Amino acid sequence: MFVVDASITLAWCFADESSDTTDGVLRRLLTEGGVAPGHWPMEVSNGLRFGERRGRIDEARWSVARSLLTDLPVDIVQVDVAAALDVVDLARRHDLTVYDAVYMDLAASRGLALATADRRLAAACRAAGVALIAA
Repeated sequence: MFVVDASITLAWCFADESSDTTDGVLRRLLTEGGVAPGHWPMEVSNGLRFGERRGRIDEARWSVARSLLTDLPVDIVQVDVAAALDVVDLARRHDLTVYDAVYMDLAASRGLALATADRRLAAACRAAGVALIAA
């Protein structure tokens, strides 16, 4: 099991971001299962919506993405206000958004690797000693 973030998830949905590496992470997720913080579904949905507005995803690809995403074996971990506020220091230390720091914190606290296609988040994980499954 590993933590999955929105950037890697969206790479599976947009043809121009898909690669052998991202597809390999998806195969691994389907075998091992994953975990994501409570904001992950909204972040992914928002990314799809903006991709749609920019013409990066058409109706057929949207349908495929919807089927894929609803069937992913990802456990959603709710994040309460106190936990979100606690992560602000981590975000400051690594110059991340709080959204990204929550992924990093979830991976670190559970001793899991983080799958991400986000270079800034991957660099922060390397600096903090959080294991990566980078795309």
